[in-house]
Amino acid sequence: MKIIVLAGGHDQIAFINELKRRGHYVILIDYFEHPIAKQYADKHIKESTLDVDSVLKIAIDEKVDLITTVCTDQALLTMAEVSEKLSLPSYLSYEKALHVTNKAYMKKIMLSHTIPTSRYVIINKFSKELFSNFEFPLVVKPVDCNSSKGVKKTHSMDDLEKQFDEAVKLSKSKTVIVEEFNEGKELSVDFYVEGKQAKLLCVTNSNKIKNNNDSFTILQSFYPAVSVEEEAKITSIAQKIVDAFALYDMPLLVQMIENKGIYNVVEFSARMGGGSKTSLIKVLTGVDMISVFTNRILGEKSSVNPQKLINYATMNYVYCHSGVFAEIKNFYELQKENIIREYYVYKYPGTFISKHETSSDRAAGYLLISENQEEMNDKLKHANRELQILDEHGKDMMMHDLL
Repeated sequence: MKIIVLAGGHDQIAFINELKRRGHYVILIDYFEHPIAKQYADKHIKESTLDVDSVLKIAIDEKVDLITTVCTDQALLTMAEVSEKLSLPSYLSYEKALHVTNKAYMKKIMLSHTIPTSRYVIINKFSKELFSNFEFPLVVKPVDCNSSKGVKKTHSMDDLEKQFDEAVKLSKSKTVIVEEFNEGKELSVDFYVEGKQAKLLCVTNSNKIKNNNDSFTILQSFYPAVSVEEEAKITSIAQKIVDAFALYDMPLLVQMIENKGIYNVVEFSARMGGGSKTSLIKVLTGVDMISVFTNRILGEKSSVNPQKLINYATMNYVYCHSGVFAEIKNFYELQKENIIREYYVYKYPGTFISKHETSSDRAAGYLLISENQEEMNDKLKHANRELQILDEHGKDMMMHDLL
């Protein structure tokens, strides 16, 4: 088959390789000139994955058999809409894709099915009166963006109005959600919905960059995050999402806040987690989600049977000071020393890195595993001390002080 893959980040490399291993021709669509996954595809077309008309034209011109994506959020809507227009198979209908990518639809359905979540308001025009019954801090988000773009915590009405103006610019529909901020432990939970049953793969605790202008940039995902009893509560909530949104035979990623045993769903998506999460899941559980998902989109069914293989693990993300990304240093050496289990390069050499505010700003990532917390702490310190991201002048631009 001839298959379009939308988005060409590191998470798409294994997926493209799996499709090609099975004999398929892969066309990558990504708006970057040199996306990191470009060299693995048979053909790269420089176009936005969110431009439905352009993707539709490419699909027609190339006479493709399938349009798909992994580990990315908003491209799901393009996948579903173009597939529906061309009567191509898709694991998501356009209506379901809209419900899981647009927070306005998502929140409404969640509340109607008593899925626990924060109080919120959906707006496209700012008015102070709308927030008379809300308590600060509040969280502002575009209803239809990914990579935490435009997501900010606000502490005052003036700050709220400013952040609204920024968020509405990033929204395709020029619509913003403002919701109450819940204090607590942020959990990222991956499931595979086998038939109509949500099967838990892993739960990690998402640690954010501190003092980063009240944004929500993930620095580290830590495992284990909850007890077996808590896993049961989390799975019960996920099952309510599956039933309410009719999300069958597909991956499911749920973001939650836990505080004193109370769980609130922040948002979710019918996809696998990004940031090399599929690699983490495979190391933790033995489940190859790339293979499982590939089976699914090709019309085959897979059964998942996750096992607990690792006691402690952290997925760590590397952010940089402003500069041109040239090369990484000491990653391979630390892997040979069994300090690092795996590492991942997210930027193409020559890429200018200007900020560290969203997940798309990550330069690299690395996975550590250990038998206990003390060993993990030692490995983290060792890796953070030795790793370097060099700019074009050979200067280390990695932000070592984040950990």
